[in-house]
Amino acid sequence: MAKSIMFQGTGSDVGKSLIVVGLCRTYARRGLKVLPFKPQNMSNNAAVTMGGGEIGRAQWLQALACGADPTVHMNPVLLKPECDKGAQVVVHGKVVGHYMARDYMGKKRNLLDAGTNFIRNAWH
Repeated sequence: MAKSIMFQGTGSDVGKSLIVVGLCRTYARRGLKVLPFKPQNMSNNAAVTMGGGEIGRAQWLQALACGADPTVHMNPVLLKPECDKGAQVVVHGKVVGHYMARDYMGKKRNLLDAGTNFIRNAWH
């Protein structure tokens, strides 16, 4: 049975992503199969995968630390802030629109399945 680790913190920009990079590298070097996954990320720091889709730069770096090719499935929903209350919404690496926060909250439920296949298939 696959085991998972969830790494949480109480604030933004406190080093969680960088610590996860170190954990990914450490576990991968020990021969464990490790892959990063962040279902929703808010960041203007995006990276482009080999398939041409955008993901958060932190998940891209974490994938490299695991020795894996970064894919859009590792960060299925990326929110790129454009103003105080609005963001560009990227799903599976492709822009799906620009939403104000109140509008996005109504559409968020439809995005819940965006990462499901990755979670189900990552360990098979």
